[in-house]
Amino acid sequence: MSSALAPAMAVQVPLWHHYLQAIRSREASRAQDYQRAENVLLTVLERVHSRDPRFLVDYSRDLEALQFALRSSDSPVDMEVPLRVDAEALLSEEPGASEMGDGSVTCRLGIPREGAGLEQWVTDDVFTASLNSGSKCCGYIVPSKVLHVLKDLLVAAIVHCKHHGLIAPGSLKVDSLWEEELHLSLLVSSGWRTIRFNVVPVVRWKHRVPVLEGAQRAPGFPEGSLKRIISQEVALVLASAQLWRVSMDYLLTRLLSALGSLPGHRLDSLSILDRVNRESWCDSGQSPGLTFDHLKAVLLWASVLFPAPEDWAELQGAVYRMLVVLLCCLATRNLPHFLHPEHNLLQDTSLDLNALYQRVEHFASEPEASLRIHVTHLGRSPPPRIGHGVKALLQLPASDPTYWATAYFDVLLDKFQVFHIQDKDRISAMQSIFQKTKFLSGEDS
Repeated sequence: MSSALAPAMAVQVPLWHHYLQAIRSREASRAQDYQRAENVLLTVLERVHSRDPRFLVDYSRDLEALQFALRSSDSPVDMEVPLRVDAEALLSEEPGASEMGDGSVTCRLGIPREGAGLEQWVTDDVFTASLNSGSKCCGYIVPSKVLHVLKDLLVAAIVHCKHHGLIAPGSLKVDSLWEEELHLSLLVSSGWRTIRFNVVPVVRWKHRVPVLEGAQRAPGFPEGSLKRIISQEVALVLASAQLWRVSMDYLLTRLLSALGSLPGHRLDSLSILDRVNRESWCDSGQSPGLTFDHLKAVLLWASVLFPAPEDWAELQGAVYRMLVVLLCCLATRNLPHFLHPEHNLLQDTSLDLNALYQRVEHFASEPEASLRIHVTHLGRSPPPRIGHGVKALLQLPASDPTYWATAYFDVLLDKFQVFHIQDKDRISAMQSIFQKTKFLSGEDS
């Protein structure tokens, strides 16, 4: 690092850490509020299970609490309700080549004609008989019917729990329960905070993840973590009234948790950018913008592309590693799904990516204004903390992906003072990896 840049960075380090401390100061209370709200909902779901054993209660939800604490927004939290069914006995039928937005293929779940132990799933409330006499299935478990049964059970359970004093008065109201197309929406009060849960019936399902299977020693993740993660079941969730789809959310959250077990500021950088995204890039949530899932994907890619512990040892440098990847995504209009790299997470959004690029670039060039969290911090702005070489790197035109070619990066990185010099090789590797997934081509998946 040049001696000329060091004083400017020294001035700014306390501001970054002060911003992080402010975020962390809220994490404990957010986690406690979430835990109280979750306990209320789990109590209700226990009653659901006692009335209909086909619906189970999932107590292994520590990772959801982690994500809620990391986020700045109060967007809905998924509450999965596993179905008590032997998934290996079911038949999966894919109706044509229909795919969902995350690249997963949709399917129907069939009951084999001679299937044993599945009698509770051939009742009219959740089952539709097959009209094809030559089919291997006698019929199918219908997602919309399952959802409607779960709604009726939840209403009865809420009334029972309130009547018997099993949940705190005012914590839950029946009229806050909405049946939407793919889930049930329910408001739970916890102290002064109200948390919306999306209650989702799921089928636990063994599913191959080729990306992880081929990268069990991927750099940037704890040794052995990928092998453990790919051994986990995924969830089949509702794709439509008749179809199910594979959800990778649980695996992605496990990957995030694995990163959190490493020393350094990986999760801190995610928390900071999530807060900046909400407050600055999305005008305090009033404008459309990036989601937490977008930023989570950026961190997962950045962790692979910058795998060394020293890459994440310093807070400011950790944030800028995420920023470089994010700007590259916005410039090329392509953020690959981490487990389905052929799918572009920015493809089906209505975001103004050019405007968003300018906001992110402005923060990267002059972060001070966005890092102020209180009126007492609105003093005179110090000069921009990065040099002209870095500024040139972060101001590559969003409209022309060719500027993000490896050769252009190499020239600029000779002047890049924030990262270590060996990061030039890592950026080149980033370009190579992304090219293999059509990341730099600008083509839609």
